[in-house]
Amino acid sequence: MDSRSKRDGRFIEKLGTYDPNTNPASITLSVENSVKWLENGAQPTDTARSILSRKGVLLKKHLNGGVLKGALTQEQAEVKFQAWVDEKELKSSNKKDELLKARDKEREDRIAKEKEKAEEQKAKRNAAPQEETAESQEPNSEQDSQNSQETSEDSKEEENKEG
Repeated sequence: MDSRSKRDGRFIEKLGTYDPNTNPASITLSVENSVKWLENGAQPTDTARSILSRKGVLLKKHLNGGVLKGALTQEQAEVKFQAWVDEKELKSSNKKDELLKARDKEREDRIAKEKEKAEEQKAKRNAAPQEETAESQEPNSEQDSQNSQETSEDSKEEENKEG
């Protein structure tokens, strides 16, 4: 046996796909084919078993066992399975809604913080030139007061010369 080849050969039937990169993980699965696969004696791994359980395949197999034993009719089993699926979809949609709300709130908070930072930076930029102009005006005001004193003294001297 070649070490690079698959242990069991090529896969015979594709039951579904699993994508863990989405939140929550997306699973597409053919329930009927999976139940048939389990009834033919397949033994899923722990990971596959949890995925099958999450999608209701194990429940459907259990209900089919009850139908074979005569405890349930096929219609009763379908009603129970459909009720479970509806409840599961409701929980899943609620979880997705909560995740979307949390993501939107986080986004709004981030935008508010960015706006606040931008306003602070703008205020700092506007405050810095005003301080510079105030500082540059203060020495000028001292010079202006000295100049005004000199001009007043000059005007007094001119009046004295004329008079």
